[in-house]
Amino acid sequence: MKKRILASGLIGLAFSTVLVACSSTADNQNNKQLSGNLTSVGSTAMQPFVEEASKTFMSNNPGVQINVQGGGSGQGLTAAMNDTADLGNSDIFAEEKQKIDASKLVDHKAFVVGIAPVVNPNVGVTNLTQQQLIDIFTGKIKNWKEVGGKDQAIVLVNRSESSGTRAAFAKFALKDNKEFRGKGGIVEDSSGTVRKIIGQTQGAIGYLAFSYVDNTVKALTLDGVQPTNENVTTNKWKVWAYEHIYTNANGKNKPLEEAFIKYILSDEVQKGLVTKLNYIPITNMKVERDASGNVK
Repeated sequence: MKKRILASGLIGLAFSTVLVACSSTADNQNNKQLSGNLTSVGSTAMQPFVEEASKTFMSNNPGVQINVQGGGSGQGLTAAMNDTADLGNSDIFAEEKQKIDASKLVDHKAFVVGIAPVVNPNVGVTNLTQQQLIDIFTGKIKNWKEVGGKDQAIVLVNRSESSGTRAAFAKFALKDNKEFRGKGGIVEDSSGTVRKIIGQTQGAIGYLAFSYVDNTVKALTLDGVQPTNENVTTNKWKVWAYEHIYTNANGKNKPLEEAFIKYILSDEVQKGLVTKLNYIPITNMKVERDASGNVK
């Protein structure tokens, strides 16, 4: 009887040892420090978010270095497709951009951003109809007095053609009007520069992600609809876009890319930083939109 008890005890001890060893191995894997470098390129509408998220991620993972650059969505998509950057940030679907092979990319929807037409606060206008907005950006309306504002020439301020913010604004605010080319106005690569120019230039109008709107510029209502996050979630405000982080399907830094994107999609970031910077968490959306612009 004593031998049986001893044998049982030895088996139990061995089993416990295995469990402890397995647990220790799992803990070591979970606590394993990440290391390496990531390069993030693309949308300037996303840039403030990616920069802030990167700082915290690097603080939590001292062995990781993330280099965040702007340049516009087109540049981000191209860099991710060519694997010259690990993360390609874009305001548009890869399928919407010419010369981009979407089959080489993996899409990670990070959050949603609303986009608003913004003006110099002194133009004397707070609301436009969508047709008036189209007529302004296609050059049919050239003076603010034509839409109830001051007798002042309209100055167009556009993002560059590689900009996803510009593409989304053209598609949803201007109904993809083929006459819109941005000619005859100021063209800038950065959302921050666009904001600065509009705030300092009498008669200026452009467009910005909600996250860039401050008291130096005035966001306009369209057909009486306010540009708010709540109106975006129901598609009452139709000028919005997913913010995508694209990775190369065969990228060289997969484990680190996946760890960073997992962090971006965590509740900590979605309910914290995303909301703090006036973006919209994916989970808040009551509608979905596909690459063709169809809403369901």
